[in-house]
Amino acid sequence: MATSDSKQQQTPALEKGARILDLVARSRGFLSLSDLSRELKIAPSSVHSLCHTLVGLELLIRRTDQTFQLGPHVMRWSNAFTLQSDVATEFAAIWDHEPALPRATFTLTVQDGTEVVYIAARNWEGFRTAIEFRVGMRLPAAFTATGKAFLSHMSDHEIRRLFADGLPAARTVRSVQNVDALLLELRDIRRDGYSCDEEQIADGMVCFGATVLDAQHRPIAGVAVSLASDSDAMADRASIIANVLGMAARLSHRMGADIARSGETTARLRRDPF
Repeated sequence: MATSDSKQQQTPALEKGARILDLVARSRGFLSLSDLSRELKIAPSSVHSLCHTLVGLELLIRRTDQTFQLGPHVMRWSNAFTLQSDVATEFAAIWDHEPALPRATFTLTVQDGTEVVYIAARNWEGFRTAIEFRVGMRLPAAFTATGKAFLSHMSDHEIRRLFADGLPAARTVRSVQNVDALLLELRDIRRDGYSCDEEQIADGMVCFGATVLDAQHRPIAGVAVSLASDSDAMADRASIIANVLGMAARLSHRMGADIARSGETTARLRRDPF
């Protein structure tokens, strides 16, 4: 009965689109509209409409001979799946052996344009703020600790282009107000090697963040520790920062980064102020 209910709840157009992508992926050659219609037993008009949408979404590419191949968006999904699975697994493995930081929550994110997406979270049971971190949630990169850490790896020109329409609506009165102010924050982050969100996402919450690097020393994830601003643990900021930097370094090592070189990107950005 559960299987029948699941079938009934599927969206027909989405299901047909997925079948088209599956067939294109399995095929040894390039398929035309008529090939897809015949193989999938879907009306030609429906196949034409679905393929037009899939091409617009970059899930398919229409070749010059009017056949189709998978588009670049599929690869982005594939890369994201691999990245999230590997980094999240390593995050969990490190966490299991990490000395507890009292009254703190640890999170792991990936960047998606102007936002960060949370792919792992270890919430401290006694931590109560306006935000309960959960897997899948999105927050503005400009205001979060991990988001700022990601952005610090970009040039000022790239930042201005990314936020060509301005920053998102402020979350609190302390949220960074404009791109110029954000750039000043990012220059401090490049200098210090870590980021900080002091009540920019939620009142009463402070977060410290750092990036996780891959074997090519590219930022692939962000790790952060979040605490209540009035927490006793906040009395030793140096230990908190050392903790988050240590976890980022261990994750980077597990992802293939040469930790001895991990400061190269920051040093390059300092030398080249754009």
